[in-house]
Amino acid sequence: MPLMLRRAAALLLGAFYLPLLAAADNQPTHEFFLDNGLKVIVREDHRAPVVVSQLWYKVGSSYETAGQTGLSHALEHMMFKGSRKLDAGEASRILRELGAEENAFTSDDYTAYYQVLARDRLAVAFELEADRLASLRLPPEEFAREIEVIKEERRLRTDDKPSSLAYERFKTIAYPASGYRNPTIGWMADLERMQADELRAWYERWYTPGNATLVVVGDVSLDEVRDLAERYFGPIEQRTVPTAKRPLELAEPGERRLRLHVKTQLPTLLMAFNVPSLATEENARQVHALRLISALLDGGYSARLPERLERGEELVTSASAWYDAYARGDSLFVLSAAPNLQKGRTLEEVEAGLWQELNALKQNPPSADELERVRAQVIAGLVYERDSITQQATTIGKLETVGLSWRLMDEELSALEAVTPEDIQQAARSYFSRTRLSVAHVLPEEARDE
Repeated sequence: MPLMLRRAAALLLGAFYLPLLAAADNQPTHEFFLDNGLKVIVREDHRAPVVVSQLWYKVGSSYETAGQTGLSHALEHMMFKGSRKLDAGEASRILRELGAEENAFTSDDYTAYYQVLARDRLAVAFELEADRLASLRLPPEEFAREIEVIKEERRLRTDDKPSSLAYERFKTIAYPASGYRNPTIGWMADLERMQADELRAWYERWYTPGNATLVVVGDVSLDEVRDLAERYFGPIEQRTVPTAKRPLELAEPGERRLRLHVKTQLPTLLMAFNVPSLATEENARQVHALRLISALLDGGYSARLPERLERGEELVTSASAWYDAYARGDSLFVLSAAPNLQKGRTLEEVEAGLWQELNALKQNPPSADELERVRAQVIAGLVYERDSITQQATTIGKLETVGLSWRLMDEELSALEAVTPEDIQQAARSYFSRTRLSVAHVLPEEARDE
């Protein structure tokens, strides 16, 4: 790359990097605990008279055991079905009338509930959230209706969606030892035999102040949030929080393969490597290197997979790479690709092509110019995300709930800056081995008889 272009790239990186550091410095962030164990994090953002309130619980599908999958997600649904003060759906009606946005989500590691509303309505969000934390009702007739909704959701999002069904099956071999093999929505057999009293026991076990984090971001001050939190959440009785071990994976489980036929017209290849996350790896630089490798391979038009395998060799029609560094336990580095059938390409050739790119990273570190370009893209994405108060709150909540600190949110840019080309090469050598590999060949059903 000519010197002028290198300087331009450096200026571009600084243009993205420095404003975010300045923004972080100008956004005071506070944390405190209530006497009942509830952790509260307040991040000030005074650009608009709006606030987001999120309540995160440390429970998700990775906490579940065989025969009881789907409990966390089903309980999320039932949290809208009434409490001591309100009947089913009434809390949502109140928030709609105030012009607020609300929703909830469940994942492997957490369940969270949120409201986005005018700053002077924050007390309403706190009152509604505290009420169902303290006094959830689980009417049998509501559960009977809602479990049917959940089963239909599973049919629509997984059973009748070939890509989702294939990835769900793939996770069962990619995670041989940890609870990450559990589908968040649950196996259909478990949904069919789920009982309301199981949800009651799950709620009483995990929904307690000491197992929750309240995150508030927006046009607020520490004192007003503390006063409201004490008023609405402070009286809730603390219960013992169960011990939850991290979902650790076998370091080198050995190569695993799956051949799966689904209702799809095009074959697909899935490859995954068992890798650590920030929560399970002592050397954080290796984890940030994996984040940048994901962008090197699949970070836009000029990334290696689209440039070399799609447009160059015409081996694939699409290819992608992704990695979640912020899991509670060990994670996966995943690659997927679809062969170029018009050129007569096969899944075996695609697999060899992906290995060729991984081996290239092992043999030669990326150039400084390529790494700077990719780093600028990753940092730009973070800049745009942090412009949203909802995304700020979500990042804080996720970090805290997986056992990390919200402070990493303001430190990750310098951590990404510290990664060198040699770190990229070392991470590739450490983790991209067949002893960590899972592979799935996802094929159309009509190919089953061939």
